[in-house]
Amino acid sequence: MNTIITIGRQFGSAGREIGEKLAAHYGIKCYDKELLTRAAKESGFCEEMLINHDERPTNSFLYNLVMDTYSFGFNSSSFVDMPISHKVFMAQFDTIKKIADEGACVIVGRCADYALQDYKNVIRLFIHGNEDTKIKRIMEKYSLSSDKAREMIIKRDKQRQSYYNYYTTKKWGNVNSYDLSINSSVLGIDGTVKLIIQYIEDFETRNNIK
Repeated sequence: MNTIITIGRQFGSAGREIGEKLAAHYGIKCYDKELLTRAAKESGFCEEMLINHDERPTNSFLYNLVMDTYSFGFNSSSFVDMPISHKVFMAQFDTIKKIADEGACVIVGRCADYALQDYKNVIRLFIHGNEDTKIKRIMEKYSLSSDKAREMIIKRDKQRQSYYNYYTTKKWGNVNSYDLSINSSVLGIDGTVKLIIQYIEDFETRNNIK
């Protein structure tokens, strides 16, 4: 197993749980919130700052300037004047690449598919689900009413969509942005994991990844 699995996900679709089960199956690490801890450690930012800006959109700075600055590295004079949200994104971007260079793993969210677009051993997944299934899951997880759960799902997905669309050249949730898009409500969590494992095995065989 030398494949890196990135997972984009709708809120309530069990994307994180699916990622954790895939990681457990292969005996590799799954990075979700753990990515923030590592990015904080390696960048020098406090973890709370990364959490506060985690997958949240911003319109305070031009996208092109962000990426130009990133290409020149952290020592660029422009980096000093860059908004905190962009510094946080760049710290995560850098950490994602370091993690990928260490070997097989699962990375949930945070534009990982885009950060690793030049890597040949990456499978880019998107997990979505039926509204009623997602609402039920969020109601149970956070002890919310149906209406509150629906509101939470809409808000979180809007944040993730805005964040992804802002920092990448692709569209969040669009099939053209991923290798495989799966409705986890159809097969359930375990069934979805089983399907992805089959996909990974075929991917590694086809691309001769050991």
